Amino acid sequence: MAFYLAQEVQLARRHDKILSQRLVLLQQMENHLGDKKTEKTSQTQAADAAYKRNAALLNDIEAAEKRLQARVHRQPHPDIAKLETLYWASVEESIPKWEQFLLGRAQTPVGFKKKKSAKYNISHPEGAAQR
Repeated sequence: MAFYLAQEVQLARRHDKILSQRLVLLQQMENHLGDKKTEKTSQTQAADAAYKRNAALLNDIEAAEKRLQARVHRQPHPDIAKLETLYWASVEESIPKWEQFLLGRAQTPVGFKKKKSAKYNISHPEGAAQR
């Protein structure tokens, strides 16, 4: 009977060791699960923040695009439009005069003067003022 008692004590110790290992493993699993939940929560928060940031950036870009399109399609001031019309009329009027010159078949058109470069005495500006 002593043999059975010794075997029973040995089995009880082994059972206690297994239960303690099980408890440690359960605690590790709970910790791991808690870490996973925390990580998932932080990832979800980061994803939400990124989504909000991207939406705000998209709204800013769309607003800027609308402002630029409005600026492009805006009509110029009437005085500027008039000057532009007069300019292009002048250009179209002078095209026949310049066409042959630009093609290299004629001299400079009449009425065109080359500007002479002004000569200044840069080394002695006081002397230039006295002349």
